[in-house]
Amino acid sequence: MVRCVANISMSFSRHFFLLAVLCFLGGCSEGEQTGSPSVFDSLAQMEKTKKELEVSTVLPATPPPTEAEAGADSGVANAGTFKVKFESTAGDFVVLVHRDWAPVGAQRFYELVKDGFYDECRFFRVVSNFMVQFGINGSPDVQERWQRNIQDDAPKVSNKRSYMTFATSGPNSRTTQVFVNFVDNAFLDAQGFASFGEVIEGMDYVDVIFSGHAEEPDQGQITSRGNAYLKAKFPKLDYVKRATVIEE
Repeated sequence: MVRCVANISMSFSRHFFLLAVLCFLGGCSEGEQTGSPSVFDSLAQMEKTKKELEVSTVLPATPPPTEAEAGADSGVANAGTFKVKFESTAGDFVVLVHRDWAPVGAQRFYELVKDGFYDECRFFRVVSNFMVQFGINGSPDVQERWQRNIQDDAPKVSNKRSYMTFATSGPNSRTTQVFVNFVDNAFLDAQGFASFGEVIEGMDYVDVIFSGHAEEPDQGQITSRGNAYLKAKFPKLDYVKRATVIEE
Protein backbone atom coordinates (compact mmCIF):
# COMPACT_ATOMS: atom_id res chain seq x y z
CA MET A 1 0.00 0.00 0.00
CA VAL A 2 2.94 2.31 0.78
CA ARG A 3 4.34 1.48 -2.66
CA CYS A 4 1.01 2.44 -4.26
CA VAL A 5 1.04 5.80 -2.50
CA ALA A 6 4.64 6.37 -3.58
CA ASN A 7 3.74 5.78 -7.21
CA ILE A 8 0.85 8.28 -7.40
CA SER A 9 1.29 10.28 -10.55
CA MET A 10 2.73 13.76 -10.11
CA SER A 11 -0.08 15.01 -12.33
CA PHE A 12 -2.52 14.76 -9.40
CA SER A 13 -3.09 17.99 -7.63
CA ARG A 14 -1.35 18.65 -4.35
CA HIS A 15 -4.69 18.69 -2.55
CA PHE A 16 -5.69 15.32 -3.92
CA PHE A 17 -2.32 13.90 -2.92
CA LEU A 18 -2.73 15.17 0.64
CA LEU A 19 -6.22 13.69 0.73
CA ALA A 20 -4.83 10.31 -0.35
CA VAL A 21 -2.19 10.43 2.35
CA LEU A 22 -4.78 11.28 4.98
CA CYS A 23 -6.95 8.40 3.84
CA PHE A 24 -3.95 6.09 4.02
CA LEU A 25 -3.18 7.17 7.58
CA GLY A 26 -6.81 6.86 8.53
CA GLY A 27 -6.84 3.33 7.19
CA CYS A 28 -3.84 2.43 9.37
CA SER A 29 -5.51 3.78 12.46
CA GLU A 30 -8.68 1.91 11.71
CA GLY A 31 -6.73 -1.30 11.23
CA GLU A 32 -5.07 -0.90 14.58
CA GLN A 33 -8.44 -0.58 16.22
CA THR A 34 -9.76 -3.84 14.80
CA GLY A 35 -7.76 -5.90 17.30
CA SER A 36 -5.95 -7.97 14.66
CA PRO A 37 -3.06 -10.01 16.08
CA SER A 38 0.27 -8.22 15.94
CA VAL A 39 3.71 -9.76 15.61
CA PHE A 40 4.09 -9.31 19.38
CA ASP A 41 0.93 -11.31 20.04
CA SER A 42 2.25 -14.10 17.82
CA LEU A 43 5.63 -14.17 19.54
CA ALA A 44 3.94 -14.24 22.94
CA GLN A 45 1.81 -17.17 21.88
CA MET A 46 4.88 -19.01 20.56
CA GLU A 47 6.70 -18.45 23.83
CA LYS A 48 3.69 -19.66 25.82
CA THR A 49 3.51 -22.83 23.76
CA LYS A 50 7.24 -23.40 24.15
CA LYS A 51 7.00 -23.04 27.92
CA GLU A 52 4.17 -25.53 28.05
CA LEU A 53 6.21 -28.08 26.14
CA GLU A 54 9.51 -27.57 27.94
CA VAL A 55 10.25 -29.81 30.91
CA SER A 56 12.65 -27.35 32.50
CA THR A 57 12.16 -23.67 33.12
CA VAL A 58 12.72 -21.54 30.00
CA LEU A 59 14.85 -18.56 30.91
CA PRO A 60 13.81 -15.19 29.49
CA ALA A 61 16.03 -13.23 27.13
CA THR A 62 18.62 -11.31 29.11
CA PRO A 63 21.17 -8.61 28.38
CA PRO A 64 24.78 -9.68 27.76
CA PRO A 65 26.80 -10.38 30.91
CA THR A 66 28.53 -7.39 32.42
CA GLU A 67 32.29 -7.22 32.33
CA ALA A 68 32.37 -8.22 36.01
CA GLU A 69 30.38 -11.34 35.13
CA ALA A 70 32.58 -12.37 32.23
CA GLY A 71 35.13 -14.37 34.22
CA ALA A 72 38.25 -14.16 36.30
CA ASP A 73 40.14 -12.33 33.56
CA SER A 74 37.66 -9.44 33.80
CA GLY A 75 38.05 -8.69 37.48
CA VAL A 76 36.16 -11.45 39.31
CA ALA A 77 38.14 -12.72 42.29
CA ASN A 78 39.55 -16.17 41.57
CA ALA A 79 41.11 -16.86 44.96
CA GLY A 80 39.99 -16.95 48.57
CA THR A 81 37.00 -18.41 50.38
CA PHE A 82 33.95 -17.29 52.32
CA LYS A 83 31.33 -19.08 54.42
CA VAL A 84 27.57 -18.80 54.23
CA LYS A 85 25.25 -19.93 57.00
CA PHE A 86 21.80 -21.15 55.97
CA GLU A 87 19.19 -21.11 58.72
CA SER A 88 16.45 -23.43 57.46
CA THR A 89 13.31 -25.10 58.73
CA ALA A 90 15.08 -28.46 58.39
CA GLY A 91 18.12 -27.30 60.39
CA ASP A 92 21.10 -25.01 59.89
CA PHE A 93 23.99 -25.74 57.57
CA VAL A 94 27.15 -23.93 56.48
CA VAL A 95 28.59 -23.72 52.97
CA LEU A 96 32.27 -23.01 52.35
CA VAL A 97 32.66 -21.29 48.97
CA HIS A 98 35.92 -21.68 47.04
CA ARG A 99 36.32 -18.83 44.58
CA ASP A 100 39.01 -20.68 42.63
CA TRP A 101 36.61 -23.56 41.88
CA ALA A 102 34.20 -21.37 39.91
CA PRO A 103 35.01 -17.63 40.13
CA VAL A 104 31.98 -16.30 38.24
CA GLY A 105 29.50 -18.52 40.05
CA ALA A 106 31.06 -17.81 43.45
CA GLN A 107 30.80 -14.07 42.89
CA ARG A 108 27.14 -14.26 41.82
CA PHE A 109 26.37 -16.42 44.87
CA TYR A 110 28.11 -13.91 47.14
CA GLU A 111 26.09 -11.03 45.71
CA LEU A 112 22.82 -12.95 46.06
CA VAL A 113 23.47 -13.83 49.70
CA LYS A 114 24.53 -10.28 50.54
CA ASP A 115 21.29 -9.00 49.00
CA GLY A 116 19.20 -11.39 51.11
CA PHE A 117 17.95 -13.12 47.98
CA TYR A 118 17.76 -16.63 49.48
CA ASP A 119 15.76 -15.62 52.54
CA GLU A 120 12.37 -17.40 52.47
CA CYS A 121 13.33 -19.42 49.37
CA ARG A 122 11.67 -22.86 49.31
CA PHE A 123 13.47 -26.13 48.60
CA PHE A 124 11.13 -26.80 45.70
CA ARG A 125 12.92 -29.69 43.99
CA VAL A 126 14.13 -32.52 46.22
CA VAL A 127 15.06 -35.78 44.50
CA SER A 128 16.23 -38.57 46.79
CA ASN A 129 19.68 -39.97 45.98
CA PHE A 130 20.29 -37.05 43.64
CA MET A 131 20.09 -33.44 44.87
CA VAL A 132 18.05 -30.65 46.53
CA GLN A 133 17.42 -27.49 44.51
CA PHE A 134 16.33 -23.98 45.53
CA GLY A 135 16.84 -20.37 44.53
CA ILE A 136 13.63 -18.92 43.07
CA ASN A 137 12.77 -15.93 45.24
CA GLY A 138 9.38 -15.78 46.92
CA SER A 139 8.77 -12.35 45.38
CA PRO A 140 8.38 -12.32 41.56
CA ASP A 141 9.68 -8.74 41.47
CA VAL A 142 12.90 -9.70 43.27
CA GLN A 143 13.31 -12.74 41.04
CA GLU A 144 12.92 -10.63 37.91
CA ARG A 145 15.56 -8.20 39.13
CA TRP A 146 18.10 -10.99 39.52
CA GLN A 147 17.15 -12.99 36.42
CA ARG A 148 20.40 -12.07 34.64
CA ASN A 149 22.51 -14.79 33.10
CA ILE A 150 26.17 -15.19 33.96
CA GLN A 151 28.79 -16.89 31.85
CA ASP A 152 29.88 -20.44 32.57
CA ASP A 153 32.82 -21.53 34.66
CA ALA A 154 34.78 -24.56 33.52
CA PRO A 155 34.23 -27.36 36.08
CA LYS A 156 37.36 -27.82 38.18
CA VAL A 157 36.06 -30.19 40.87
CA SER A 158 33.55 -33.00 40.64
CA ASN A 159 29.92 -32.85 41.81
CA LYS A 160 30.53 -34.81 44.98
CA ARG A 161 28.14 -35.39 47.86
CA SER A 162 27.58 -32.13 49.81
CA TYR A 163 28.94 -29.95 46.97
CA MET A 164 26.89 -26.92 45.86
CA THR A 165 26.44 -26.02 42.18
CA PHE A 166 24.38 -23.60 40.09
CA ALA A 167 21.50 -25.10 38.14
CA THR A 168 21.57 -24.46 34.41
CA SER A 169 19.36 -24.98 31.37
CA GLY A 170 22.18 -24.70 28.81
CA PRO A 171 25.37 -22.75 28.09
CA ASN A 172 25.74 -19.46 29.99
CA SER A 173 22.27 -19.74 31.56
CA ARG A 174 23.08 -19.65 35.29
CA THR A 175 21.05 -17.10 37.25
CA THR A 176 19.97 -17.76 40.86
CA GLN A 177 19.09 -21.43 41.33
CA VAL A 178 21.54 -23.71 43.13
CA PHE A 179 21.54 -27.30 44.33
CA VAL A 180 23.37 -29.50 46.82
CA ASN A 181 24.31 -33.02 45.78
CA PHE A 182 22.99 -35.76 48.07
CA VAL A 183 25.41 -38.26 46.47
CA ASP A 184 28.40 -38.20 44.15
CA ASN A 185 27.01 -37.04 40.78
CA ALA A 186 30.14 -37.13 38.65
CA PHE A 187 28.06 -37.48 35.47
CA LEU A 188 27.14 -33.79 35.85
CA ASP A 189 30.76 -32.69 35.41
CA ALA A 190 30.86 -33.37 31.68
CA GLN A 191 27.59 -31.45 31.29
CA GLY A 192 29.23 -28.25 32.53
CA PHE A 193 27.89 -28.10 36.10
CA ALA A 194 30.66 -26.30 38.00
CA SER A 195 30.61 -26.77 41.78
CA PHE A 196 31.60 -23.65 43.70
CA GLY A 197 31.21 -24.68 47.34
CA GLU A 198 30.67 -27.48 49.83
CA VAL A 199 28.50 -28.03 52.88
CA ILE A 200 30.98 -28.32 55.75
CA GLU A 201 28.49 -28.28 58.64
CA GLY A 202 24.94 -29.58 58.89
CA MET A 203 24.82 -31.95 55.93
CA ASP A 204 22.69 -34.23 58.08
CA TYR A 205 20.04 -31.48 58.08
CA VAL A 206 20.29 -31.12 54.29
CA ASP A 207 19.66 -34.86 54.04
CA VAL A 208 16.28 -34.56 55.79
CA ILE A 209 14.88 -31.61 53.82
CA PHE A 210 11.26 -32.50 52.97
CA SER A 211 11.17 -34.53 49.75
CA GLY A 212 7.51 -35.53 49.63
CA HIS A 213 6.77 -33.47 46.52
CA ALA A 214 9.95 -34.43 44.62
CA GLU A 215 9.80 -32.46 41.33
CA GLU A 216 6.09 -31.66 41.41
CA PRO A 217 6.22 -27.87 42.04
CA ASP A 218 6.08 -26.00 38.73
CA GLN A 219 9.03 -23.65 38.26
CA GLY A 220 7.08 -21.37 35.94
CA GLN A 221 4.39 -20.92 38.58
CA ILE A 222 6.99 -20.26 41.27
CA THR A 223 8.65 -17.63 39.09
CA SER A 224 5.40 -15.84 38.26
CA ARG A 225 3.54 -16.23 41.58
CA GLY A 226 6.31 -16.75 44.13
CA ASN A 227 5.70 -18.13 47.58
CA ALA A 228 1.96 -17.48 47.32
CA TYR A 229 1.79 -20.43 44.93
CA LEU A 230 4.05 -22.67 47.02
CA LYS A 231 2.33 -21.92 50.33
CA ALA A 232 -1.06 -22.72 48.82
CA LYS A 233 -0.08 -25.86 46.92
CA PHE A 234 2.92 -27.23 48.83
CA PRO A 235 2.77 -25.98 52.43
CA LYS A 236 5.05 -28.74 53.75
CA LEU A 237 8.12 -27.59 51.81
CA ASP A 238 11.12 -26.73 53.93
CA TYR A 239 12.70 -23.35 53.27
CA VAL A 240 15.61 -21.03 54.00
CA LYS A 241 14.75 -18.70 56.85
CA ARG A 242 17.91 -16.65 56.35
CA ALA A 243 21.25 -16.91 54.57
CA THR A 244 24.19 -14.78 55.68
CA VAL A 245 27.88 -14.47 54.93
CA ILE A 246 29.55 -15.29 58.24
CA GLU A 247 33.23 -15.35 57.29
CA GLU A 248 35.17 -13.83 54.39
